[in-house]
Amino acid sequence: MSTPLLGADDLRRLGAERAAGGRCPCCGGLVCPGWETLPGGFDSGVLRLVGTLRDPQVDEPTLAEHHPGGTRTWSADAPIAPAFHPYNRSDVLQCMACRRAFLRWTEYGGYYREDRIREIDPRLVADAG
Repeated sequence: MSTPLLGADDLRRLGAERAAGGRCPCCGGLVCPGWETLPGGFDSGVLRLVGTLRDPQVDEPTLAEHHPGGTRTWSADAPIAPAFHPYNRSDVLQCMACRRAFLRWTEYGGYYREDRIREIDPRLVADAG
């Protein structure tokens, strides 16, 4: 079964699904309003894959970013724009306990590999692109 391709409306919906209540015992250790490194030792098995933003029809997604307000990739208030980097290379995950939704992508550098994660704030999702 293939992973569903999601869009901005899906991200808004998933970002708003988080169950009310306090800190989740499963995903509460993730503090990631902006892109952060997935903490070592975090049990990512508590997160289930619900979709992807990686269009299988696009061999090499753009590296262009969307920052109309002067934000940067790592800014907590940066727009979540599915057609732009790094979102266009991200999968969408959801905590199985509280339904909190996250974006996850892998950053590759010359000598390193970093798994990055960001919580989906539905107010920041942009239809740009």
